[in-house]
Amino acid sequence: MKVHEYQAKELLAAAGATIPKHIVVRTPDEAVKAFEEMGGKGVMLKAQVHAGGRGAGQLMGYPDKLGGVKFCPTKEKVKQVAEAMLAHPLKTIQTGPEGQKISTLIVQADAKPVKEYYLGMVLDRAIGLPVVMASAEGGMDIEEVAHHHPEKILRVPVSPETGLLPFQARNLAYQLGFTTEQVDKVVAIMLALSKVYFAKDVTLAEINPLAVTETGDVVVLDAKIDFDDNATFRHKDVQGLRDLAEENPVEIRAAKANLNYIQLDGDIGCLVNGAGLAMATMDIINYHGGKPANFLDVGGGVTADAAIEAFRIILADASVKGVLVNIFGGIAKCDLIADALVKAGREVGFKVPVVVRLEGTNSAKAREILEGVKGELPMIRSAAGLTEAAKLVVALAK
Repeated sequence: MKVHEYQAKELLAAAGATIPKHIVVRTPDEAVKAFEEMGGKGVMLKAQVHAGGRGAGQLMGYPDKLGGVKFCPTKEKVKQVAEAMLAHPLKTIQTGPEGQKISTLIVQADAKPVKEYYLGMVLDRAIGLPVVMASAEGGMDIEEVAHHHPEKILRVPVSPETGLLPFQARNLAYQLGFTTEQVDKVVAIMLALSKVYFAKDVTLAEINPLAVTETGDVVVLDAKIDFDDNATFRHKDVQGLRDLAEENPVEIRAAKANLNYIQLDGDIGCLVNGAGLAMATMDIINYHGGKPANFLDVGGGVTADAAIEAFRIILADASVKGVLVNIFGGIAKCDLIADALVKAGREVGFKVPVVVRLEGTNSAKAREILEGVKGELPMIRSAAGLTEAAKLVVALAK
């Protein structure tokens, strides 16, 4: 689960970090009012979308080059830019070609940064510990720094029992080159990042940039926090931060049916039970020249209704030219999937080939069910093995 920049910064501020003053707005008039409330001086107007690269992005269909972050020195400029941002989708390297609609902006005090740093925290699976990552080369090009100059990324493993300790934060601050006067402020921000990471079941927390201002203050200019979806039941406050308008409506629909679904950009739909088998299915489709349209794990205890909803979701994707059903029956019985497949075919109608590979519990019975509806549902094709199924669905989709 993702949250907006302003929500991430407010969580960090509650834990002790310093952030610039900001006001959340949703109309151009609110933006102008916020500008006046903040003293009528120059402000930063920032689009709030769940995507990085906003500053280097582009408002789609807007005649002038304008991204999702803009300095506005006057209220006239604030209104002009707010109108443009709220009327045009923002396209960045993370949004895809269709861009992302902007519904919320923040009017933020201009911190006048003179130096930018990067600070982040994530689980390092290689060592089995969270690590704090930091670099004196912060800003929009941090990915390039990590790729070409990995030695400039400092890493500090953190114990889950203690969190980041003050001496670790202080050592890191000095390694980054902060002055003695700035270190205490930096340490407070680092400890806030660690506190939020562990307290809220965070999977990724980033501050980029962490900035030193003209006055020598150290502030969080931008922040990103992702939460573990499986742990949000423990955090009612975090659940309240969710913005469904920023999420794929099809994935929301699937989640309501307890389906693990992620939409992709291919043309072969996948319906599989088990995450590992689903990934293997996607791999073998790719291996034989196809491109998966989705990841869909119906789970081990799938019900008939959930399986039918899975078919509806897959077939609602206009880009799907074929479907591969790959079920290894254990808890999920093959005949249940076959019944659901038949019912979905009758209710929704199969206009694309559906290749079915069923093995395991009640697989023989499932094949009998599918054999019995060949005349009624001619688009259903059976396959004896996964390789045969993948080759067949790729060929039929083409």
